[in-house]
Amino acid sequence: MLVDFRPHSRLRGTTPIDITTALVPVVEALSEGSTDLSKVRLVCDWVQYKENFRDVVDLRPILSRPERLPGADPVVVPVGVREDDMEIAVDVRRSAKLPLKEHAAELLREYAAGDTGGRVLLEDWGAGSRSCIWSFNARYWADLDLWEKSTGRGYEQALPGGESDARNHDAARDLIRKLFAVWDPLVDTGALPEELYVVELGVGNGSQAKVFLDEFRALDGEHGRGYYRRLHYLMCDYSQHVLDLARETVVEHLAHVSSFALDATRPRTSLGFLRWKVFLVYISNVYDNLPTDEVAQLGGRTYQVQTRAYLPPERAAELAEQARTTPGDVGALVHKLLRLGPALLAEAAPAHFADADAAVAFWRAAWGAVRLEERYVPLAGLDTYELAPEVSGEMLRPLLESGADVRMHVNNGALASFVDSLQLLHPFGTLICHDLFVTDVAAYRANFRGPGKYDGSVVNWVNGPLLAHVGRRHGFDVHYAPFAHRSGGNIITMTAQVRD
Repeated sequence: MLVDFRPHSRLRGTTPIDITTALVPVVEALSEGSTDLSKVRLVCDWVQYKENFRDVVDLRPILSRPERLPGADPVVVPVGVREDDMEIAVDVRRSAKLPLKEHAAELLREYAAGDTGGRVLLEDWGAGSRSCIWSFNARYWADLDLWEKSTGRGYEQALPGGESDARNHDAARDLIRKLFAVWDPLVDTGALPEELYVVELGVGNGSQAKVFLDEFRALDGEHGRGYYRRLHYLMCDYSQHVLDLARETVVEHLAHVSSFALDATRPRTSLGFLRWKVFLVYISNVYDNLPTDEVAQLGGRTYQVQTRAYLPPERAAELAEQARTTPGDVGALVHKLLRLGPALLAEAAPAHFADADAAVAFWRAAWGAVRLEERYVPLAGLDTYELAPEVSGEMLRPLLESGADVRMHVNNGALASFVDSLQLLHPFGTLICHDLFVTDVAAYRANFRGPGKYDGSVVNWVNGPLLAHVGRRHGFDVHYAPFAHRSGGNIITMTAQVRD
């Protein structure tokens, strides 16, 4: 048995955790069963997101063959590979509140019998980026106004501190001065284009755009070069509701502002006319909200983490009562909700929902209930795995083979957005992104990095070393630094520029 206790920093301090409460009951359950202990991994995390997709104890099967191989084919095990059958995962933060031994023993019995334990499955096994949790995520942004009306608060209040770092005035002034420092020499040589483009992906309620535009106009007045007159600020977001709010926020600057509803993973689909013309692509708290797979290197072998969304039986029963249906029919109602949205769902299913408010209440309850099963499936080869359009899985090799066992995000959506955005940049342009970045692969071995739930959306940390590696392959230098204008937070600033 291999034991991987990741929240090691919490073993010390003024309120150290008791390692035995998370380990001993599970080991006892394993030892009393028929499981081959030599093929078990016991992994302990501290899941900091109070709302997440995990149970306190989860069992993750570790498959021996890539799925594309027919079942009758012999499994070729590479030399030096450790063959494990399962991983038992424990959330240490919540472990003291559950009879772990009994729960782990029940999971082992269900696994041996091929029993789902009464779970209502919402999908079949598949890559994490294709899970229906991303349909929930998309629905949240599409019907954000209904969600906010139901909760009585705006989505930014779900962020740590209740607001985004993007609206920081000092940060905006520093960024604008750097733009001026690029533009001034170009003006002097007659090389600056007449139209100066700035693109913001993920505008939120428009606060960042307003701060930037207010400060830009003021600093340009002092600078005296007339850059504000030539400025074109493009606000881009998935949600039309968000864009409408943002336009109201920047009403003073509308002559310089355009708005685009677009998929953040493919910005060039809508902004292709700006290829090589944009001096600044600005992104804040977007990459952590885009679909992602996870991969792992375990015992010398590379795996994809496949997921399957489900509703626990007791929560499915509560949802069935709420929607005046049976637990077996709840899954179909959830998918209809994701396809139609709560307003149309109330019209399409009046027997289940009296009005749109009732459908929104069902939506929120379903989101709170949804969980993810996980399993490890061997990858036939990194060269056969596409991370994003025209980005091969081979980009992962130096990260996965950097040392001990590791599990990490691929951040497929963020990677696609990043590569697409780089092709919008002027040769003197810059991409700035504030987000939850992992900047060292070793950090994945010590801390849980998602997925978690922020209000009605999904959040995952972003694989900084992977984006930097891909950026370099595309001719860009990528650097990371703590957000300079606020201390104590987790936000990291990524900067990408054409390599000198």
